[in-house]
Amino acid sequence: MTQDFREGTLNYPLEMAGALEPPAEWAELRDKCPVAGIRLPSGDEASLLTRYDDVRLVLSDPRCTRRMDADDAARISENDSGGVFNDSMAESINSAGQARWRRMLTKWFTAKRMTALRPGIEAMTHQLIDGMVEGAAGDGTADLKANVGFPLPVWVICDLLGVPDTDRDRFARWSDMLLNLTRYGQSEIDAAKAEFHVYLAEHLETKRAEPGDDLLSALITAVDPDGGRLTDDQLVATGQALLVAGHETTANMIGKMMAMLLADRGRWEHLVADRSLVRPAVEEVLRFDANPGFGMPRYVNEDIEVSGTVLPRGTTVVCSMAAANRDEAAFDGADAMTLDRRPNAHLAFGAGPHSCLGQSLARTELQTVLDVLLDRLPTLELAVPADELRRVEGLVVGGLRELPVRW
Repeated sequence: MTQDFREGTLNYPLEMAGALEPPAEWAELRDKCPVAGIRLPSGDEASLLTRYDDVRLVLSDPRCTRRMDADDAARISENDSGGVFNDSMAESINSAGQARWRRMLTKWFTAKRMTALRPGIEAMTHQLIDGMVEGAAGDGTADLKANVGFPLPVWVICDLLGVPDTDRDRFARWSDMLLNLTRYGQSEIDAAKAEFHVYLAEHLETKRAEPGDDLLSALITAVDPDGGRLTDDQLVATGQALLVAGHETTANMIGKMMAMLLADRGRWEHLVADRSLVRPAVEEVLRFDANPGFGMPRYVNEDIEVSGTVLPRGTTVVCSMAAANRDEAAFDGADAMTLDRRPNAHLAFGAGPHSCLGQSLARTELQTVLDVLLDRLPTLELAVPADELRRVEGLVVGGLRELPVRW
């Protein structure tokens, strides 16, 4: 059942019609109520933005900050320390200075470095597909998310950070806890945080004794132009942030990408016939994704006007990049997937100085997986109707629980 925004504050996140379909309210909110009052899982209230220009403005404006630990900021999760936005992980990084922290990491995520990583990513994708094909069920079906979508990004980010990917199940459990919205209790979250912190602190000590050619080894001794270094807590927080963001979001996106492309057989066949469409197709699925999760919250530390509404200092704003990516004012035929859409200035990775640091890595992984699957399994198809796919529930991120396929 859809909510009527005219009746007052909307419960957020909004209900989706299906695993791949957007909430029914998006179009009406963009048209009639671009700054909408919402009630978060915590019970706190915030303002929701759904128009492209508004979301881009707020994500880029220095008056709208990441200070979700401010005393009057809305709490995202129903748990005091649940949800990555209110976590000490983010606070530690903020204390390092976002700009300085990003400068120290940026060189590890350049397009040039990602190009160098691609052969390894491609080889691992082939290996994972081999395993999926060999282990397919008697009816010829397999879970593409479990066999490829999840393990590939974990392997990539673990290799980049110099941590063993054999611990991937632990990373997945800790990540889910840190991305909690409504799924886990306080004691579970606190235990996961403590375990994750101890794990990375011990790993950093090992790297100090035996440094490798990896990001964490480099950050231990890295000095910024002002002579500053990251503290131990900041190094641990960096490892946590990259492990969580580096595998959770991409693993979910691989599954959603393949589901969107296979839900309409014509899309997949178009790509099989014209491989030059792989890059624009990846950008289009990023834009078209209706199930990315919570959105991006911002804390307003100085009054700002958005679509004729003044948001006073102390307001918590939730930017729905996915709703903005369906804005007809920004994209012709926004509610249709156009594989060769150019230009495609979507907001899937955010905008402004805090846009996703790892977007080049995510793009490389998505393009590589798609290329290899087109090569290896051109007859790939969904093993269940698209409307039977099940969403991930109770987390800040959006995704599919599984992706049954056959070929």
